[in-house]
Amino acid sequence: MKRQLLLSISLFLLLGNLVIAQSLSIVPQPKSVRMGEGHWTLDPGTPILAATADARKSAAIFNALLEKKAGFQLNILHQSSHEGAAILLEEGLVDGQEEAYRLRVHEGGIHIEGAGKGLFYGLQSLFQLLEGRGATIAVPQLEISDAPEFGYRGIMLDVSRHFFSTSQVKKILDLMAQLKFNTMHWHLTDDQGWRLEIKKYPKLTEVGAWRDSTIIGQYYDFQPFIYDGEPHGGFYTQEEARDIVRYAADRKITIIPEIELPGHSSAVLAAYPEFGSFEIRDGVARGTIEAVNDKGEPLNNEISKQVPGYWGVHYNIYGPTPAAFGFLEDVLTEVMDIFPSEYIHIGGDEVPKDQWKTSAIAQKVIKKEKLADEHELQSYFIRRIEQFLNKNGRKLIGWDEILEGGLAPNATVMSWRGEKGGIAAAKMGHDVVMTPNSHLYFDHYQAEDKTTEPLAIGGFLPLEKVYSYSPIPEALSQEEARHVLGVQANLWTEYIPTNQKMEYFLFPRALALAEVAWKSKAEKDYSSFIENRLPASLLSLEEQDVFFRIPEAQVNIQRDGASGRRLIHIRPLVAGAKVYYTLDGHRASQTSSLYRGPVEAPIPGKDQEAPVLRYVTVTPGGRSSQEFQVTVD
Repeated sequence: MKRQLLLSISLFLLLGNLVIAQSLSIVPQPKSVRMGEGHWTLDPGTPILAATADARKSAAIFNALLEKKAGFQLNILHQSSHEGAAILLEEGLVDGQEEAYRLRVHEGGIHIEGAGKGLFYGLQSLFQLLEGRGATIAVPQLEISDAPEFGYRGIMLDVSRHFFSTSQVKKILDLMAQLKFNTMHWHLTDDQGWRLEIKKYPKLTEVGAWRDSTIIGQYYDFQPFIYDGEPHGGFYTQEEARDIVRYAADRKITIIPEIELPGHSSAVLAAYPEFGSFEIRDGVARGTIEAVNDKGEPLNNEISKQVPGYWGVHYNIYGPTPAAFGFLEDVLTEVMDIFPSEYIHIGGDEVPKDQWKTSAIAQKVIKKEKLADEHELQSYFIRRIEQFLNKNGRKLIGWDEILEGGLAPNATVMSWRGEKGGIAAAKMGHDVVMTPNSHLYFDHYQAEDKTTEPLAIGGFLPLEKVYSYSPIPEALSQEEARHVLGVQANLWTEYIPTNQKMEYFLFPRALALAEVAWKSKAEKDYSSFIENRLPASLLSLEEQDVFFRIPEAQVNIQRDGASGRRLIHIRPLVAGAKVYYTLDGHRASQTSSLYRGPVEAPIPGKDQEAPVLRYVTVTPGGRSSQEFQVTVD
C-alpha cells in the first residue's frame, strides 16, 4: 500500500512537471525539459561570462533583445568564472552536435553549454523564458537539453518581384534567429528585377533593377492589365550584401543566394540581349526558325526589351552560347566572392523552351552535343554551371525542374511541386530540401474566405496545415530519408509590396514551421503549440513591432445542461488580447460586447437559422484582427 502510494505521488509529480514543461512558451519547443521549483531573478547587475569571441558576440545579440524587453543590458565579462550569480556560457560540443545545447537555471544563476551555434540557440531560448518587464525579470528554474531534428531549416525571401531594404531583411533575420532557423535562401534575380550589384556588368542594376510600373490587383482581375504607373526597383551594393551576410552569420544563419537560370531572365536580357538565344540584327533579337505549339500557334521568338511589370512565366531565357556561359561564370564569380555559402542556388524552374526551339543557335548545340531535345539541353546547361561551381568548391542547388532531362551529378534538389521531385532525387542518392507548395508557400491565403484577407497569389494555407507537415515522405526508406536535409518555406512577393504585408504573410506561420524544422513528427503536438506557446510568442512579436496576422481564436460551443442553451467559450491566441463579439448578425468591432467569460447564445425561433458568433481579437497593442464568424449550432 505504501509503495503504491509513493508510486502514485511520483506519477502525479511527473505529470505535473510535464504539464508545466508543456506550458513553456519556447518556440520551437525543446526536446527535453525538467522543471525545478521557483524562479531565479535576473537583475541589471548580473554578468554574462563569455570566454570566447564567438560567445561574446552571441551574448551581445542577447543583450540587444534584453534591452528591448527590460530596458537594460548585462555586462559581458571575458572570463569563465565569477563569485556570485551569473550567466555562464560554456563553449563545447554537446552530444557531438554543433547545434545542440543544455540550459540550466538554478539558484546560483544560469549555465548554458554548447558549441558556438548551440550557445546562441541556448540564449535565444533563455530570451523566450524571461518573465516580466522592466527591472523585474524572472526565469523559471529548469533544465533543458535540446537539439534540432533537421540540419536545414530555412525561409526563402523573394526580393526580386518587390525590393526590400537592408533594414527589413535584417529584421527578418533577427526573427528567424529567435526561432532557430539557420538558412535564408535569398531570391535575388527574376524576370521583374535584378537585385545585386555586379561590377563587371553595370547595366544589370542600371537597367535590370528597375521597371516602369507594376500591374494592380490579381493577375486575372483586369484584362488587359492595368498598371499603377509607379516606377519600382532597387538593388543591394556588394558591400550591403556582404554586410547582410555578416549580420546573418553572427546569428548562425547561412545565406544562400539564388541567381536564376536559364529561365526567369527577362531583367538580364533587357539589359544584355546578346546573352539570349538569338543574333541581334538592327537592334532586334529574334529567332529564325518558324515553329508552332500543339495548337498550331507560333512559338515566341523575340526577346522583350523591357523589365516586365506583370507576373507569370516569361519566355526570355539565356542562350546556350559561349557568351552566355561566360557572362554567368563572371556573375557567379562575383557572387561567390560575396557569399561563402556551401550552396549556390541556380533556380532552374519554369523554363519555357520556345526561344530554344526557334533558335538556330540552340538547335546547333542540340545536334552537336547529341541531345534528344530541349529538355536535355536544359540539363546540359545546368551541368555546365554545376561543373563551374564544383570547380570553385561550391555545390549547386535548384528547383525540382532540374530533374528534367537528367539531373546534374552532384546537384541538390529543392522539391516545390509537391514531394514527387524530392522523393525521386532522394531515391537517386541526391540530397533534397522539402518545400512543397501544398504546405510551405507562405504567399498563399490564410483564410478560406479570401475576401476577408489581403490580396494573395491564391491557395489556402492555414496555420494548422503548416504545422502538420512532415519533411520525411513515407515513400522513402530509412536510408533514402537521410538525403532529406530539411525543410524550407517560400515567400514569393508578387503580391507583397510592403514590409507589413511581408510580416503578415510570414507570421504566425513561421512559428509553426520552426517546430516542423526542429522537431520530429512524433514530437509535434498542434494543440500544445497553439494553447501553450503561440499566445506568448505572438505577444513577443507585437512587442518587437512585427505586423503578424492575428489568428482565429479558439471557440468552443457546448450545450448547458441546466438551461439547454448553447454556451460559447472564446480563447484568443494572443496573450493578453481581448475579444469583442456580436450574436445578432451584425458586424463585430471594438464597439461590440467585450467577452468576459462563457456566453449563452440566443435561442432561435422555429424555422429560424442558428445564430452566428461574429468577433474580433484586439491585441494588447491595440491591433484588431479581421472579423471572424462561427455558426452556433
